[in-house]
Amino acid sequence: MSPLSRDLAWWVRDYAYALAWQTRAAFSRTDPRVFASGDGTPIVVLPGVYETWRFLQPLLTTLHDRGHPVHVIDLLRRNRRPVPEMAERVREYLVDHDLSGVVLVAHSKGGLIGKLVLASPEGHRIRGMVAVATPFGGSSYARLVPLAPTLRIFSPRDATILALARETTVNGRIVSIYGQFDPHIPQRSALDGAKNVELDTGGHFRILAHPRVIAEVVALAE
Repeated sequence: MSPLSRDLAWWVRDYAYALAWQTRAAFSRTDPRVFASGDGTPIVVLPGVYETWRFLQPLLTTLHDRGHPVHVIDLLRRNRRPVPEMAERVREYLVDHDLSGVVLVAHSKGGLIGKLVLASPEGHRIRGMVAVATPFGGSSYARLVPLAPTLRIFSPRDATILALARETTVNGRIVSIYGQFDPHIPQRSALDGAKNVELDTGGHFRILAHPRVIAEVVALAE
């Protein structure tokens, strides 16, 4: 199979995965409070843009089954607001619930939010973050959607992306996981100073179900 055919196959499977889980999320009536119990390291989940926490429910279930209290921040909703605003909501949640030793599990835009929180005065409450398919350097595709301000923030020239790139002191507390091909982030998600994990597959969404993601969270939390 040629690289182009391989990437196309990954792209098709990636969107099939996203469609399936967005559909399940739309009909799910699971109360997020059922995941809040447990004696293990607290986990805070940060979904990507246009995603609710329900899109990450397979991860939540697995981590909760291992004894970890998993916290869902309802105020993020579908994560369409600017990264600094969303980061402030996460900081407030950490303070209001007096959480410490937290592991952040983030997807896509959630990783940008998580890095900003790590670099904030409340960063001491966080042990580390596992970020899956996060555009730490932005995405050149953001320029192709000029009428979608929610997506324009991923431009490599966006002020928040540039500010986060200059904030390197927290990179050593981040595990960045990404595939060989990402249909949303052509430059992928390698981050200088972080633990970078390139998977032997491709996608932006379906790699959330890759066993290595859980393995890295477990390594950080347990």
